[in-house]
Amino acid sequence: MDTENNILEVAKRTIRIESAAVKNLENSLDSAFAKAVQHIHTAQGRVIITGIGKSAIIAMKIVATMNSTGTPAIFMHAADAIHGDLGIIQKNDVVICISKSGNTPEIKVLVPLIKNFENKLIAITSHKDSFLGKEADFVLHAPIEEEACPNGLAPTTSTTAQLVVGDALAICLLELKGFTDKDFARYHPGGALGKKLYLRVQELIDQNAKPQVSSSSSLREVIVNISENRLGMTVVVDNSKLTGIITDGDLRRMLSTGKDIDSLTAADIMSTSPKTIAADDMAVQAREVMEEHNVSQLVAVDENGYAGVVHIHDLIREGIL
Repeated sequence: MDTENNILEVAKRTIRIESAAVKNLENSLDSAFAKAVQHIHTAQGRVIITGIGKSAIIAMKIVATMNSTGTPAIFMHAADAIHGDLGIIQKNDVVICISKSGNTPEIKVLVPLIKNFENKLIAITSHKDSFLGKEADFVLHAPIEEEACPNGLAPTTSTTAQLVVGDALAICLLELKGFTDKDFARYHPGGALGKKLYLRVQELIDQNAKPQVSSSSSLREVIVNISENRLGMTVVVDNSKLTGIITDGDLRRMLSTGKDIDSLTAADIMSTSPKTIAADDMAVQAREVMEEHNVSQLVAVDENGYAGVVHIHDLIREGIL
């Protein structure tokens, strides 16, 4: 397999095999899935998800997805569980066990111990008639016809199917909880994702200078104000009222006209309809307004009038653009 075409064909075959398995999952869903979701939703405890090998890695991802969407979940490695970590499981917890075969030695040891605790057990497995499938209270069937691995050994299609079933569980629970974007922001306060959900314009303008001149300010005063505040613009305010805006572009266009600059004031060159945004609006809304009007800065306003300036560089710095 040393040509581009051969490499691409192997890649495409892998995708075909795995996508076919994912599509087939629709047909494998039954009342057991719905009952499992309902039980998790009404349970007073957490979701403990366990597995071994590659299934353990999938379990960790599902735990992360559930935690981020409002369903408290904990990962428990199946091998560690039988060497002391069973203490993770509390009285009202629900246990999800992930295993392609459902017959691995660790699973056969672990499952009876979980059953002794009288916790409800949910299985995600490719074999309903396996040891795990027969012992579980709810079986979420994730059948596959073949692994993408040509030797049929490396977990590929099976782990993809497990992951999709886990995502389906998490999203169903999200819907039942009425989980909103505001809830999502509470669990994702860091990074660009969180900032898109909670960062407001006010927090951006607080970091910037607040350039300001009056309509009667001389051109020299305007240029000095723009230069000192380093935002590429200044705002024209008269008697606390927003009057206009002057940008670097306005200055360049004015200078190209050849007018006597000594006699010009801010009123002669300002744009009288600046694009504005409320200081209380979300920062992501500022991005949308900038994109819509093809501008690089907005004048922020509040109940007192001119509040500050939000610049496109603020959005880039915060990872919102």
